[in-house]
Amino acid sequence: MSTIVLYSINRTAQTTVRQCLIPYSKGASRVDSHLSVFLKTSVRRLTSLPRVKWVPNATGVRFMSLGTAGRTAPGRTRRGAVLVAGAAATVAGFVASATHFQRAEMASVIPKTEEEDTEIAEKCKTFMSPPCTDVKVLQQRKEEMCTRMEMLIMETQAEFCRALEEVDGGKFKVDRWERKEGGGGISCVLQDGRVFEKAGVNVSVVFGNLTEEAAKQMRSRGKVLKGKDGKLPFCAMGVSSVIHPTNPHIPTVHFNYRYFEIEEGDGTKQWWFGGGTDLTPTYVNKEDGAHFHNSLKEACDKHHPQYYPDFKKWCDRYFYIPHRGETRGIGGIFFDDLDSPSQEEAFSFVKSCAHTVVPCYLPIVQKHLNDPFSPEEKDWQQVRRGRYVEFNLVYDRGVKFGLATPGSRIESILMSLPLTAKWEYMHEPPKGTLEADMLEVLQNPKEWV
Repeated sequence: MSTIVLYSINRTAQTTVRQCLIPYSKGASRVDSHLSVFLKTSVRRLTSLPRVKWVPNATGVRFMSLGTAGRTAPGRTRRGAVLVAGAAATVAGFVASATHFQRAEMASVIPKTEEEDTEIAEKCKTFMSPPCTDVKVLQQRKEEMCTRMEMLIMETQAEFCRALEEVDGGKFKVDRWERKEGGGGISCVLQDGRVFEKAGVNVSVVFGNLTEEAAKQMRSRGKVLKGKDGKLPFCAMGVSSVIHPTNPHIPTVHFNYRYFEIEEGDGTKQWWFGGGTDLTPTYVNKEDGAHFHNSLKEACDKHHPQYYPDFKKWCDRYFYIPHRGETRGIGGIFFDDLDSPSQEEAFSFVKSCAHTVVPCYLPIVQKHLNDPFSPEEKDWQQVRRGRYVEFNLVYDRGVKFGLATPGSRIESILMSLPLTAKWEYMHEPPKGTLEADMLEVLQNPKEWV
């Protein structure tokens, strides 16, 4: 798939046009009529990117095109939003070979207006909280990836929280926090609700220097990290959510979408995206599984037909509890270290996935809102939650990274744990029961699409 990227001498106009072609959300502010006319007449003049070659690898999938993916040479980036005043480094937006517009044409069609400066500010008013980075800084750096990703994760948090509030009737507690080593976040938690026993949707934007333990984890995944004087400056941002419903017939859902950037000793920057969405039901429901996986497949297919099958397998492998011999749930998609075919393509894919969170889960919640359940079914849910805790504390990469990072907010890291759970000695469901059917699926992952 080719992505059209506009580049012009007028960087303000460049940013405006890119944001029109690749809006942050369905609720993005409308384009002025004169800009709409400009787009219709100008897009035909663009030169699309070269075709991309698909190359599979051992850990998932990867694109190869346009030089070295995921790396930016020294001197070719600008400082991003969270690098200002001691914040972390960001990578400049990917610029492809595209038709250059004449300065005179751009000046005549897109005059400088206050709207360009207020667009981000207006979007920020719709969030659960002001963003982690100062709004004025975001406006100044609105074309850069760190700004675009922060806006996306803030938007995703707000959209999901409000959808859950509408179903539950309760309100999320919004908790802003700061990390003295650099950065901070916004935790939104709804507890003891009518529908959700515990629901958390977190955003974080943090920066600083990687600890040796955190760097060791990354090197174990094949990352070549070359620091200077023993230091590796990093910037990490993402949105993460875990929803634990009260009713055992409503499944638990988890999603996480993140961006990571490291500046090496020579000034070169490595960047990559990661994330995924997965479902953990207490009981097997084929219709729910098919809806959930089909929604994710549609989002993946917009970008490459191999994304869903490969990332589905990756999800089944990642959310596996070796000491139990079973998966945490029925999966979904999972990917990490995505640094190709280009930064723009990778971001576009992550954006599609983030926009799928509500439609893949809320219909399942609505379907089972009034399902009756017995004390025995509630007990089985508690046992399954125990398995959820085991995975998160022993194997989850995000939890391990957070606990290994100085100044991390423990409450936000452990937000993923359920409010209640149980462990029964030598628990095994009787054969032929619905509980045994669920265990069979977890021990032998199936295809849902």
